[in-house]
Amino acid sequence: MIRKEFLEMRRDRRTVALMVGLPLMLLIIFGYAARFDVTSIDTVVVGPGAERFAAGLNPVFNAVEVDPSAGVDRARRRLTDSEAPIAFVTGGPVTTMLVDGTQLFVAQSALRRIPPGTAPDILFNPELDTAPVMVPSLIGLILLFVGTVITSLGVVKERESGTLEQLAVMPLRPVDVTIGKIAPYFVVAVVDMAVVTLAGLWIFGVPFVGSPILFGVYSLVFLFVVLGLGVAISTVSRSQGEAIQLAIMALLPQIMLSGMIFPLESMAAGVRWIGYVLPLTWFVAGMRGIFLKGSSVATLAVPLAYLTVMAIVVFGVAVTRFRRELGQRSSPGRAGAVAAEGGGR
Repeated sequence: MIRKEFLEMRRDRRTVALMVGLPLMLLIIFGYAARFDVTSIDTVVVGPGAERFAAGLNPVFNAVEVDPSAGVDRARRRLTDSEAPIAFVTGGPVTTMLVDGTQLFVAQSALRRIPPGTAPDILFNPELDTAPVMVPSLIGLILLFVGTVITSLGVVKERESGTLEQLAVMPLRPVDVTIGKIAPYFVVAVVDMAVVTLAGLWIFGVPFVGSPILFGVYSLVFLFVVLGLGVAISTVSRSQGEAIQLAIMALLPQIMLSGMIFPLESMAAGVRWIGYVLPLTWFVAGMRGIFLKGSSVATLAVPLAYLTVMAIVVFGVAVTRFRRELGQRSSPGRAGAVAAEGGGR
């Protein structure tokens, strides 16, 4: 029996690869990403004497903009537009450090290194509460779970039950079948999004200062990305168990490397770049901006453009692979077998 199981395992190379690859991936992710202390913080310094003040800053504060002619309005705008999490305003009775409270761990690291004689002013999340930062991220996590895991399982279930062959011989285009399959999950995900958002606002007292329309557009684009990812996973999975394994491999990097839990600034450079190609990274940044900062369309143009491109690419790949699978299943031999099976029944 033991020998038989080893033989079966050797034939199922994909499962063996997952058994070996998943622990290795977890080790690398936790080893390089599971850090809260930030060692490099993009910083803006404005006001009279800005250059001299920037030269004496702790090396942790990476001065990306030093402008002696600018003032507090420029500094606040840089934080509002998420161009930097920290800004120093010099030239007054006391230098003021402006802190972006939506970047919780970055803010805490900066406050531990505040220069002597500097007054802090924490914006957008003055109490540095966890709920206002986590609830927008959890919305993305729930959409990611519904779109990736539930959708992939639903499509694979069709294959295992044999109804995918029946769909293949129906007068429907592959894109019609794909849209028809994901439409129910799309509706469920939208309902989940509304429920979680309202619960976050009412139960945890999370503020919402942005545009509801921008929130809806941003969420729907992200939802198309994760639904396409779910369909793509289903096309390479032969069973529901395999779909779950692949979905977990798609979920874990996004949870760990998106900035949802661990700040991107604390990650090693060799791992940080992975976060910038994950859809949840851009969703988390955009949602925190909409909820807590009231970010405008212009501010979110770049992350929204990234999500739109991802939606087009991922959904296109999913439809292409689904079309190929339906084409194989609608071949004359397969169609005859399905018809014979139906006649026998």
